Amino acid sequence: MRRVALLALGLVLAFLSSTLWAHGVNENDKAFIEGASGVNIIPYMYLGAKHMVTGYDHLLFLAGVIFFLYRLKDVGAYVTLFAIGHSTTLLLGVIFDIRANPFIIDAIIGLSVVYKAIDNLDGFRTCLGFSPNPKAAVLIFGFFHGFGLATKLQELTLAKDGMIPNLISFNIGVEMGQFMALTIILLLMNLWRMSDSFRRSAILANAALMTAGFVLIGYQLAGYFTQGA
Repeated sequence: MRRVALLALGLVLAFLSSTLWAHGVNENDKAFIEGASGVNIIPYMYLGAKHMVTGYDHLLFLAGVIFFLYRLKDVGAYVTLFAIGHSTTLLLGVIFDIRANPFIIDAIIGLSVVYKAIDNLDGFRTCLGFSPNPKAAVLIFGFFHGFGLATKLQELTLAKDGMIPNLISFNIGVEMGQFMALTIILLLMNLWRMSDSFRRSAILANAALMTAGFVLIGYQLAGYFTQGA
């Protein structure tokens, strides 16, 4: 199992290294968004779902959040807080043109992944003697995840005609994509939890999650100092 976990870590890092450059809005989607006018509910729902499903930073954070949640009630509570957070800043950030450096926001998103891995390992209590409120942390980091989505859209020229309905449709699509991805993650994780290896490999899995978060932070900070400072 140790070899399998190390292989999984390698695959995670390889996946990140090959897809970091692809994350965002691809050229075809950019062309559609910048060329479209009026209300386009279905296309924007599709774009929102696509962004969430391919958003490895959001999915890594969600995987960390639900890692030790066994009841659907608890999963629903945390995911709802995350949804409230990212929906709020996504909509307000674009509508009121609230801007921030996207590299810094994405670095904080990477930090959210590191935070959750440390929290799962009970690192805060071990080192500091207390743990941050997990629900408050999920909501706060949800704000940054939503702001990260907003910065992607702010890089484009959105038509004023139909902007608010399109943004709402995009946000609904994000929630749909989140639900689909979360369903798959939960199914796989529940299968893993039923095996004898779960407890033994949970530490290594969260170490891999933490490593992925640091990779995200390093990549974004490198982009900030070379391109976005």
